[in-house]
Amino acid sequence: MPALLVASLSLVAASGAPAADLLDRIKEKGQIVIASEARYPPFEYVENGSIVGYGVDLFNEVMKALPGVKIDRLDLPFQGLLPGLQTEKFDAIITSVTVNKQRYDTYRLSLPIADASFTYVKRKGDSSLKTPDDLSGKSVGTQAGSAQLKATEALSEQLKSKGLAPITNIQTYVDFNEAYADLAAGRTDAVVNSLPNLLYLQTQRGDAFETVKTTFGAPTYFSWAFRKDDDSKSLADFFDDQFRKLAADGTMAKLQEKWFGFTMKLPTDALPVPKD
Repeated sequence: MPALLVASLSLVAASGAPAADLLDRIKEKGQIVIASEARYPPFEYVENGSIVGYGVDLFNEVMKALPGVKIDRLDLPFQGLLPGLQTEKFDAIITSVTVNKQRYDTYRLSLPIADASFTYVKRKGDSSLKTPDDLSGKSVGTQAGSAQLKATEALSEQLKSKGLAPITNIQTYVDFNEAYADLAAGRTDAVVNSLPNLLYLQTQRGDAFETVKTTFGAPTYFSWAFRKDDDSKSLADFFDDQFRKLAADGTMAKLQEKWFGFTMKLPTDALPVPKD
């Protein structure tokens, strides 16, 4: 057979072979590189030198379906997670990403891992703050670059539309622990975060803080994030399939009870499309 014909047939065979996608490469390398923010209890935080939490336990359950794949976990400030995902510094964000319209349109977000509806925490005994409207004229802290910040800004505008004074000052922080420290010291009046985080905070610091359980804004969820491209699709699909199995066999509910003290009813067919 002429050499030219052999070469041509080889090219045809190669072009017909499916290209390895991200999940295939992870299996081949035996390693997945993920990024988390280990300053967001009870989802991910450092205890005795190790990263622990609901998200860690849930991820470990998912990874049982990929035996032999080692985990390379990067602990980064939240503000660097989404840009780092886009520039392919890691394979996925395995930390609590609050779902909103901009993120939904830009990234492939997983099925919900938890409820993320917004509320706020106050100093224990502060009887002036009982509902979201009571943040009118107050100083409020939250995390920079977060969905909680956007929700706080939206709440301030809603207060104005009701004829109330807007939030006087919205103070932003690199992480929520800094915001809680300012709240305890009286340098801000409240801190906006998601309800599960604040209920957990109250179990740890009930001597200092009290969570207002009335949420504001539309129902919101936490997800994990992947790149929104064909290369990452099978990896994202794999995680969603594992979530469905863990929800069906009760594992996810057991982890929620362990870390939050209650269970959450979460959609398992598809991630609801956010309006904002």
